[in-house]
Amino acid sequence: MMTDTRINFQRLIKERAWTTLKTELTKLDVPDITYLIEHSNQLHSIILFRLLPGEEAKEVFRELHPDKQGEIINGLAHHASRLSDLMNNMDPDDRTALFEELPGKIAQQLMQLLSTENLKKTTQLLGYPEESIGRLMTPQYVAVKLHFTVAETLQHIRRFGKESETLDIVYVVDQHWKLLDDLPIRDILLADPDEKIEDLIDHKLVVLNAFDDQETAVQIFKDYNRVALPVVDSTNTLLGIVTIDDIFDVAEEEDTEDFHKFGAMQNAVINPVLATVSFLYKKRVGWLLVLVFMNVFSGYAMSQFENVIETVVALVFFLPLLIDSGGNAGSQSATLMIRALAIGDVRRQDWIRLLSKELAVSLLLGITMAAGVSLIATWRAPDIIPVVALTMLATVMVGSMIGMLLPLIFTRMKLDPATASAPMITTISDIMGVLIYFSMAKWFFGL
Repeated sequence: MMTDTRINFQRLIKERAWTTLKTELTKLDVPDITYLIEHSNQLHSIILFRLLPGEEAKEVFRELHPDKQGEIINGLAHHASRLSDLMNNMDPDDRTALFEELPGKIAQQLMQLLSTENLKKTTQLLGYPEESIGRLMTPQYVAVKLHFTVAETLQHIRRFGKESETLDIVYVVDQHWKLLDDLPIRDILLADPDEKIEDLIDHKLVVLNAFDDQETAVQIFKDYNRVALPVVDSTNTLLGIVTIDDIFDVAEEEDTEDFHKFGAMQNAVINPVLATVSFLYKKRVGWLLVLVFMNVFSGYAMSQFENVIETVVALVFFLPLLIDSGGNAGSQSATLMIRALAIGDVRRQDWIRLLSKELAVSLLLGITMAAGVSLIATWRAPDIIPVVALTMLATVMVGSMIGMLLPLIFTRMKLDPATASAPMITTISDIMGVLIYFSMAKWFFGL
């Protein structure tokens, strides 16, 4: 459906039917407009964006990929007033994220278009370390003092709340802007108008530090089920807030990064459609070359059992099935472990209990799969049933152990557990599978 819509808009642009184009554009919601611009060429993207009203343009621009944002900015370079409005009307955290992605020269030019107040906010946010909560926070919130009555607080919210990122939470500060507590707007609305704020607070406060890693914020939001959290410095001065929508974005980026690492594509861009061939090549070739050299060990291991293979040729038929089963079991185990580590369900000190549980599970899996491969061997080569059955049991258990332990080992070494990627686990499991299989056959047949 969106493909047909895109073709229709391309036709309207070519026909220069600007009035019709603008009318049709207003019928679409923000996600559809974003998709349309993302999948249009630079000229068409700029035309479509320029036809959007101010508020809608702001929302669409925020959702665009940084590369497409750069195209829009370049296209608006000769329209300083429109570009200035766009930059100054963006939320501070979104504007900071944009400037981080742009080349330094372009970012510097755009910063010259900002108002004095917005420039101060942006440079302050950019001063925090990359991936820190300080880069994520927004200074747009509502804060009140202890001596405010509920009536005064509501009047204060009406006056200053329009620019706030969220009105669900109101923050309580002292005369020096030290954070004292936060109050849900529900508590304020249900309180007596003459009641004071100091009578409503309970001092059950959860805060984020501006220099903490963004992943810390993700975990705290999960633990405390909040829609927004205050950000403070080392002196407990309120600097800004982080809202749940920003946390969703960070969590999605982290999950995608872990997925890329698990598939041996560490640091790959989120959108491969916009990545260049050379970029994707460089991100993948190094890891694959490492695996090539690791797989040499599999070939070397097989060469040590040439006499076994020549004597019992039927062993070769089951080799791919057995070693793939071990690798698959390891990948399954690793996927579960990496996810559990990422969301905090598993800690490093749990490894002994996990090991015993994984041994029990892998034993049951191995027995089940050994029974399956035995049925196949009954048809193909009945004389090697004990060998393939025992090998299947052993490779599934070994593969599962590798898949469970590698993420824990990487965590212990203070490395990202997602680095224990599927190809690495599969390759190690393959080597172990070859050694187990032919050693078992050599022992069984007395060769």
